[in-house]
Amino acid sequence: MLPYGKQTIGQDDIDAVIEVLQSDWLTTGPKVIEFESQFAQTTGVSQAVAVSSGTAALHCAMFGAGIGKTESEEVIVPSITFVATSNAAIYQGAKPVFADVDPKTLLIDPDDVRRKITSRTTAIVAMDYAGQPCDYEALRAIANEYNLVLISDACHSLGGYLDEQPIGTHADFTCFSLHPVKQITSGEGGMVVTHDAPAAARMREFRNHGITTDFRAREKLAKHQYAMESLGFNYRLTDIQCALGLSQLSKLARFTRRRNDIARFYRVLLSEVEHIETLPTRQGVLNAHHLFVIKWNAQLSGVTRDKAFKAMRERGVGVNVHYQPVYQHPFYIRQFGDQNGSCPNAEAAYSQILSLPIFPGMIETDVRRVVTELQEIGKFNVPKRKAA
Repeated sequence: MLPYGKQTIGQDDIDAVIEVLQSDWLTTGPKVIEFESQFAQTTGVSQAVAVSSGTAALHCAMFGAGIGKTESEEVIVPSITFVATSNAAIYQGAKPVFADVDPKTLLIDPDDVRRKITSRTTAIVAMDYAGQPCDYEALRAIANEYNLVLISDACHSLGGYLDEQPIGTHADFTCFSLHPVKQITSGEGGMVVTHDAPAAARMREFRNHGITTDFRAREKLAKHQYAMESLGFNYRLTDIQCALGLSQLSKLARFTRRRNDIARFYRVLLSEVEHIETLPTRQGVLNAHHLFVIKWNAQLSGVTRDKAFKAMRERGVGVNVHYQPVYQHPFYIRQFGDQNGSCPNAEAAYSQILSLPIFPGMIETDVRRVVTELQEIGKFNVPKRKAA
């Protein structure tokens, strides 16, 4: 099976992990601080907080932003995203309000964000779908106008750029994932970056049960006392994982270039396939291409997206679907009621989208194989291109 995503691990990554395993510190040690420092530098900010997953990063950002301090708060989130984006608002006692997406890029629609704002809205969460950054200029203007916190779910877009600035600099808080299918990996892991030093300090406490010092700090001061100032969680990232993350971070630019090379090749090969539409990349953007998403036209191909999904996997190509509108999941229906019809662009896109394999280790023959299988599945029903 050719997977839709896969980690790329080298001997240098393995050596970095072994070095930590042979050291005195496996967690809350110096590699955590080093990884945070290098990550902050890479993403163009002053503060980075390492945590155990992208979900933990989103939760920490909500806490650091002060979400949930008052009753009946609302946080606007995209309808097409992984459930963690909106779950994090619920963790803090806020209600997620779903905004529709742009029908072409599937990024959150700033105009619908504006329509969904109420007196209870405290934050906007933008998600860089498939690796393409959102329209942060428009979202920042809205956030400033209504005095809202702007949080970026950049779990797909590490390594990307917008207007020559690295992803990490465009929101008040930016969250990344270090899962194995992402741009780089620490096994599992996440990171929150910000320019807000007091908020970063709060998030470091939050990841450590709400305790103001960690074991290494107490060991250095030869003290045993500690103070729990808030209700936090164990969201720490180990030195073992940070060593792997540091090694991988040095390859981020190379991995991003490779993903873009693969995406360009896909676009060339798919440009003549009538029943497939690729998502456009906006001007001024370096797309990180965590995913390569297509829209499958059932009318032109004579095959539904779900049938195409099944056929591709039967042929050994591990396509996937990212994502069903969050509010259609059973928990959300039970908790917030049936919201079908609230985001028509997202609902229409869900029946069409298909994520194709993309990862740095792919070679040209892999891409040709994927495209050939896509053509074969729909070939009997593809009309000939009309002459101009």
